[in-house]
Amino acid sequence: MTTTMHLAELNIGRLLAPTDDPRVADFMDNLDRINGLGKRMPGFVWMMEGSGEPGTGNTENAIGGDPQFVSNLTVWEDVASLEKFVWGTIHKQFYERRQDWFEIMGQQHFVMWWVPAGHKPTLEEALDRLDHLNKNGPSEQAFGWADLKDAQMWQSHGCSHVAAE
Repeated sequence: MTTTMHLAELNIGRLLAPTDDPRVADFMDNLDRINGLGKRMPGFVWMMEGSGEPGTGNTENAIGGDPQFVSNLTVWEDVASLEKFVWGTIHKQFYERRQDWFEIMGQQHFVMWWVPAGHKPTLEEALDRLDHLNKNGPSEQAFGWADLKDAQMWQSHGCSHVAAE
């Protein structure tokens, strides 16, 4: 019997300013809208949630106790579903403006890996995968868009490593 595998992804970034600062207001004001869209997409499986307080998204899941260091952790049925959300919806417009709200990261800030269907990764697990990717490069443990043979949309949408996604 073959286990169905789903695609997990972690995306981290450090906001340029606190979540209540006008400099990141466009980002914060649209978190619920974009996250809600993702949850309604075909192929969406699961998302790490915050408190559910309107306008906070997952920003309460700060990394290292730094409230400006935020994360997004989701699981998708397949590569095509995640790609469609990232580059085939209004999310793309926010992705293209990420430098307006996030600091430039010195190392890789995005990682993907396969998980058995039904598995909900923890933030700690996801950060371990990101650390593995940064220390060892792409492998079955942790990889990026370029390592997925089925990924195609990312190639034409210029996945940049300079700012948080």
